[in-house]
Amino acid sequence: MSEIVLAKSAGFCFGVNRAVDRAFALASSGADAVTLGAIIHNPQVVERLARMGLPPIDSPEEAAPGQTVLIRSHGVSKKIYNLLSGHPVVDCTCPFVAKIHRIVEEESAAGRTILIAGDRNHPEVEASMSFASTEAIAFQTEEELLEILKILKEKGENPVSVVVQTTFHELLWGKFQQIIEKHYTKAKIFDTICSATSLRQTEAAELAAQSDYMVVVGGKNSSNTLKLYEICSRFCETDLVETKSELDKTKIFLHNRIGVTAGASTPADIIKEVLNTMTEIMETHDEELNFAELLEQSLNEKLYTGKRVKGIVTNVAPNEIHVDVGAKQAGIVPASELTDDSSANIMEMFHKDDEIDLIVLKVNDQEGIVTLSKKRCDAEAGYDAIRQAHEDGTVLEGVVTEVVKGGVLVLTNGIKIFIPASMTSDRKVEDLNTLLKKDVRFKVIEVNDRRRRAVGSIRAVLAEEKKAKQEEFWANVEIGKVYHGEVKSLTSYGAFVDLGGVDGMIHITELSWTRIKSPEEVVKVGDMVEVYIKDIDTEKKKISLGYKKSEDNPWEIFKRDYHIGDVAEVRIVSITSFGAFAQIIPGVDGLIHISQIANERIAKVSDKLAVGDVVNAKIIDIDYDKKKVSLSVRAVLDEAPVKEEEEEETPDYAADLEGVEGVTVE
Repeated sequence: MSEIVLAKSAGFCFGVNRAVDRAFALASSGADAVTLGAIIHNPQVVERLARMGLPPIDSPEEAAPGQTVLIRSHGVSKKIYNLLSGHPVVDCTCPFVAKIHRIVEEESAAGRTILIAGDRNHPEVEASMSFASTEAIAFQTEEELLEILKILKEKGENPVSVVVQTTFHELLWGKFQQIIEKHYTKAKIFDTICSATSLRQTEAAELAAQSDYMVVVGGKNSSNTLKLYEICSRFCETDLVETKSELDKTKIFLHNRIGVTAGASTPADIIKEVLNTMTEIMETHDEELNFAELLEQSLNEKLYTGKRVKGIVTNVAPNEIHVDVGAKQAGIVPASELTDDSSANIMEMFHKDDEIDLIVLKVNDQEGIVTLSKKRCDAEAGYDAIRQAHEDGTVLEGVVTEVVKGGVLVLTNGIKIFIPASMTSDRKVEDLNTLLKKDVRFKVIEVNDRRRRAVGSIRAVLAEEKKAKQEEFWANVEIGKVYHGEVKSLTSYGAFVDLGGVDGMIHITELSWTRIKSPEEVVKVGDMVEVYIKDIDTEKKKISLGYKKSEDNPWEIFKRDYHIGDVAEVRIVSITSFGAFAQIIPGVDGLIHISQIANERIAKVSDKLAVGDVVNAKIIDIDYDKKKVSLSVRAVLDEAPVKEEEEEETPDYAADLEGVEGVTVE
């Protein structure tokens, strides 16, 4: 009896599956949308989406105004992104392709020549080359590579960085690396072949080596499918088919062991149809070749460690639940694999007939038991959400749960994200423990699929928010405008105030109408203050702030309350050779000239006055322009009441006039 074996990794890869799922979701939503180019290199899927109302277009110009455009997994050039700026975009660029874009952009920005191993006419390679600001050259053969390296060495120009098309032939890429390392010892080589592609090619080679005949299922214009065909052809007779109708019945009859693999853009239903047809062709009266069993084995329906399954709860116990996962084994989920919460009541959390997502931990065929985990499945789903957030640049929310060496851990979607200390704020955090239990917003800046770990940044979110505030500030700022801000820092020459993403400075002379030695005499870090814009330097992005209020100006108060001729109680604040300065009110001093200190001539001011003395002085002159006030103690002394003994010496005019005719003396 003939045997059919399907490669484990046949069918959609992660990137294609993600793109196709989004495409069908978009088509089902009824949105007015198109795909830029065929969503994948599979005409059947493209036709199906077109019938659902999501047809392909060849260029951005074909999109109607306001129409949503879906970018396929191959990615597009920077020019295309610019042309789509007026359209809603659903970007399905494969993360592995996007990684190449980033590498090309960063390496070329560093002044390095970019070499790309791949088909220069393939959309992925065309898009990748567009992200280079220096020279970018694609090559497919050893001859092309050697010629390129020869020319570059003759020019003696830029150093070289090399990337490879995600679906490129792995063995050929290995040869290319050896050639490059031989000619360019300092070349930077990035192995950007998709891990799924690498695994698929390895499995195809192993299966072809053990088979008499191979069938490769996929689009004839699909790069990764053609690579699989080339690999399998080295080991045995191989055919490439797009659908079941292209199968060669004669070859299927003639071979005993037939291997089947499929490209990354081949849908599972097409693979099933091909397997179904092959089985029907091979089917004899021998019931041993049962299609249902073959299909189950071929499509990996058999349980294995790490497989995701759906389970229906059949029984709930305090320490475990039993589930039906559609297999011959009985499914058991221990309490420890249901939740991390030791106080949780399993009987309340789960009920019979509940459907839950699980991951297979262990299959024991002898005992007929499969052990599963909900907790780990949730963690994988959470990691998928984290990875998606990284691709999309989504801002996530979480809680700081631990302080660890070099940073903190933030829990979100059931996953702990490491945030380095330098990324916990836009300012240095002296004590990371102050962040414990706090809700934070962050972005995922790095993911490690192998270790299933991610790195986040709170600072990235703060930086974006600050940038948005800055743009709003500079769009609306004008001299005289009043702001309420927080004092962020103090220096010897002033205070810096956060106006909402932009810092302005209050010079020390603007903090008080009176002379101060330090800004701390008026404000402290953290104070909320009302300020106004005094000056703007848009070129240097500097803001000068005013803080003093005109109504608090001591000269305005003096002008309102004091006038020439008024007598004021003043305090001596300094002594000079020509007089004494006295404070009338805080911020306004007057000069008592030496000639105005006493009625008699004095040689030294200190003979009559000392710092700290409080005396009455008359305002005899005011110069508001020069802010000068002249005072006189002498004038007050001259106007003092006459003493009693002096009054006794006053002539008695009444007595002298007594007896004079016409005068009555009382």
